[in-house]
Amino acid sequence: MKNLVLAVLLLLTGVSGVDAQATLGVQKQVQIAIFAPLYLDSAFDGGYYKYGKGFPKYALPGLEFVHGAQVALDSLALEGVSIKAYIFDSKAENNTITWLIANKQLDSMHIIIGAVKDAEIIQLANFAKNKNIPFISATAPNDGGVTSNPFFVMVNATLKAHCEAIHSYLLVNNGDDNICLVRKKGVQEDKIADYFKKINLPDGKPLLNIAYVSADTSYAAVANMLDSTKNNIIIGGSLNDEFAIGLVKTLLPLKATYPIQLIGMPNWYTMHELKKTTVKDVDILYTSAYYNAKVDRYSKKIQQLFTKKFKGTATDMSFKGFEAIFLFAKLINKYPDDFISHLNEITKQAFGEYNFKPVYAKKDNPLPDYFENKHVYFMKLINGKSVRVWDK
Repeated sequence: MKNLVLAVLLLLTGVSGVDAQATLGVQKQVQIAIFAPLYLDSAFDGGYYKYGKGFPKYALPGLEFVHGAQVALDSLALEGVSIKAYIFDSKAENNTITWLIANKQLDSMHIIIGAVKDAEIIQLANFAKNKNIPFISATAPNDGGVTSNPFFVMVNATLKAHCEAIHSYLLVNNGDDNICLVRKKGVQEDKIADYFKKINLPDGKPLLNIAYVSADTSYAAVANMLDSTKNNIIIGGSLNDEFAIGLVKTLLPLKATYPIQLIGMPNWYTMHELKKTTVKDVDILYTSAYYNAKVDRYSKKIQQLFTKKFKGTATDMSFKGFEAIFLFAKLINKYPDDFISHLNEITKQAFGEYNFKPVYAKKDNPLPDYFENKHVYFMKLINGKSVRVWDK
């Protein structure tokens, strides 16, 4: 009964099952494993689907990623790219990633693409390294602790890469300004401050004059660091919502006296409070590894297909699913034996821009720990809307 309901559910939601196939063309067929958190097992109780014709909200990001992947597979078929794709639920209770690996269900894959995180990244990355199969982490902003793995590719830039991009931006645009990194106590805040200190001292001599200010109990120290004769660049060195909002509200009344530019962390665009009228007069820059203006031909076509096929609107996760499969499946089809060497050929082939570089935790390591997309967009949040202003 459960399998029957599952099959119906997959059809209702637009997922064609674990075997989606595009077989046009004469080239060797590429096999792809696509992982996304669908939580299908938890959607059933005693073999019966619990949500009627709907789908649980916690599983929507994974479903949206798969929907985008399906559109990509259809598009690749039209271009003559021969692909056999298998869609796996990364949150499956029975056919887990551990089970799939142990039972050699992934051994025949040419590439693995996943919207996964944490332990799942480590599992798939280790398997990819052992089998010499490229593994593309399509959405997670961290490396999961993976090291010495030249088959692991991160599409989403790490927090360190964002800090590097902010530093480069300051070198180009604000070298003589008054720069302060404001932070609160915390492990992640320690990491952010440490990233900036190491980036700013490549040879022991600071490239920029950056002051580090603690704002644990109040923001009074921030006002004391401002200089009315210079542009004041304030880096918000925390991912914490309450800290970010408190910092913005502190700077708001000071803008009349001091020229201020605030630079936030990559998650600040998700903080709805920052878009409200109470803080709209503070210009906020933030970095993002993802940007899509949705005006290119692919984006417009995807929107049309989603309206027709899924009766809905394509989300950012849908676009990420499309782009990950469309770009990397095409690349593995073209370079099945030398995929990694050609990573940067995907730049501007859809709507994103990429710059993949090898990452070494230690410079004398013989192998890169992984390959990471270092392309970072600078966005400005103005009156509740995000505008692209710079790239790194």
